[in-house]
Amino acid sequence: MAHHAKKFNLIVAACENGGIGNKGGLPWTLKGEMKQFARLTTESEQPNKKNAVIMGRKTWFSIPEKNRPLKNRINVVVTNSLTDLAPLAYQASSMEDALSLLCTAPLVDEVDIVWIIGGQSLYQHAFESAHLHRVYLTKVHGNFECDAFFPLEQLSKMEQVVDSRLPQDVQSENGIEYQYQVFQTKTW
Repeated sequence: MAHHAKKFNLIVAACENGGIGNKGGLPWTLKGEMKQFARLTTESEQPNKKNAVIMGRKTWFSIPEKNRPLKNRINVVVTNSLTDLAPLAYQASSMEDALSLLCTAPLVDEVDIVWIIGGQSLYQHAFESAHLHRVYLTKVHGNFECDAFFPLEQLSKMEQVVDSRLPQDVQSENGIEYQYQVFQTKTW
């Protein structure tokens, strides 16, 4: 791993049982939540730089084709099985490779904030990394039928913090309530 490895954030919407997906899609439709996702993962802190989103192959294909790649972001897909995704996205064989790619030229000078956006195995690997900074969790109230899960128990090792860009109160959409929560690793 390069010594100037970037710290990264993780962003996820999960229901009370940790469920994050079902049959290659989201178990719920929350347009407001999707807008927050787009805003957080797109807004960079440094002018002239873009944020990067790292995702697994299933997550890439769960994005409607017309929305791939996620615009105004550098897209990196972690996979061992795809044919070339260029020019839509970069490819890496592991999360570590993806982070290394973003820390070497030419991308090192173009990337601001790195976001892990799913799915299940990338989220699990993220918690094993010393470079995890924050987890942006949209806690969806209730349980939904899911076949992909997020390790919610990992959040107990982190401390909850406030990001002023996000509303603190419970949001409601399509009869579904949800709340934004931000967790930070204690080492930062």
